Amino acid sequence: MKRSMSVFNMTTLTLGLAFLYLPMLLLMVYSFNASRLVTVWAGFSTQWYGELLRNQQFLDAAWVTLRVAVVSSTLATVLGTMAAWVLVRERRFLGRTLFSGMIYAPLVMPEVITGLSLLLLFIAIGLDRGILTIILAHTTFAMCYVSVVVSSRLVTFDRSLEEAALDLGCSPMQAFGHVTLPIIAPAVVSGWLLAFTLSLDDLVIASFTSGPSSTTLPIKIFSSMRLGVSPEINALSTILISIVAVGVVVAALVSKRQIARRETEEREGLT
Repeated sequence: MKRSMSVFNMTTLTLGLAFLYLPMLLLMVYSFNASRLVTVWAGFSTQWYGELLRNQQFLDAAWVTLRVAVVSSTLATVLGTMAAWVLVRERRFLGRTLFSGMIYAPLVMPEVITGLSLLLLFIAIGLDRGILTIILAHTTFAMCYVSVVVSSRLVTFDRSLEEAALDLGCSPMQAFGHVTLPIIAPAVVSGWLLAFTLSLDDLVIASFTSGPSSTTLPIKIFSSMRLGVSPEINALSTILISIVAVGVVVAALVSKRQIARRETEEREGLT
């Protein structure tokens, strides 16, 4: 029996969604404002998108951010998956508690402390701040999130499938590549997307580890905000929101399709 939502629950849900998404909607609307004053509506115009495309500083910062996010999320996914495998499959080994603590510490560590620690490390080893240091920093904290996501999938993994592959003559690496990895692939992809988002959005750690020639987009936006909100920032934010929205919709459709296909295969297997 279905229970309809009460008036209180509906009102609470509506107010919560409005609190979250109404500012974004207003930002997107004012990105098409003809006036340079973001609080005064002067008619519909797309001129600020053209100004944004001609702003080389924003374009350079976006390119740096994209490169850092792709490389760091890929490295974080590889390292995080390996760490999750060790934590789940190797129940007892020397230093397991220390290793587990080192994996999960960045999840609760303030970003200011993490950024300052990495800055001191890079200075101590004589590594100049730039794209490389940002990648290393983002990989360090993003791999922890990947490890948590992949670990949750490995805990519920049916190990009899691996044992069957080993009995049929596969080596441990072949069993992992042909059996384990395809099954945990959704968790690995989810970890990569989470790491990519964290790298794309990071401001605090990047501000400690970036150099003059490696300004990321969040740093550029933050520095520009000190002079006031410009219509170009509204246009840039609208583009980012649109990309994220499209990505979420595509991911939901792909996930729904995979679930439907899995249910179909299970029904065919039963018949």
